[in-house]
Amino acid sequence: MNGRGEGRAGNTSGDQGAVRPTILLISGPNLGLLGERQPEIYGAATLAQHVERAEQAATRLGFGLKHLQSEHEADLVEAVHGGRGAVAAIVVNAGALSHSSWSLHDALAAFDGVVVELHLSNPDAREPWRRRSVVAPVADGTIAGLGGLGYELAVEAAARLVAGRSPSVPGA
Repeated sequence: MNGRGEGRAGNTSGDQGAVRPTILLISGPNLGLLGERQPEIYGAATLAQHVERAEQAATRLGFGLKHLQSEHEADLVEAVHGGRGAVAAIVVNAGALSHSSWSLHDALAAFDGVVVELHLSNPDAREPWRRRSVVAPVADGTIAGLGGLGYELAVEAAARLVAGRSPSVPGA
């Protein structure tokens, strides 16, 4: 455990106006090329298909989901800052920034909710430079090497961790 506090509420569900906790899904550089970029490593599914899978998992678990993809490190940092006090959890697939972005590390360290790091491939089975993550030390956990299933599992892990910290959250 890294001492993070409980997350905050976010989206409202349509029918009853009840507030649902929200998970922010952040996708880093080059992830917009999923489905065409190195499918032998990252699979044939597009980012939109992965996000759809994450949205379905979030909905099933009583959470809302917001997604941001950017090629720019500053956009990812601003999204984390914007999530402070607004979302219960962040699932972050920062791509190559996972291995180099100390500014993203610092932003995530200042976030008081759950953080789950996500990788489609297994960084430990790839180039040596991919084996060190600067995100991992500020994440509650990491899902890696499970392809598209990782999106569903990361959302489920985030939701369960949030529920474990706050009995008023769905699934608790």
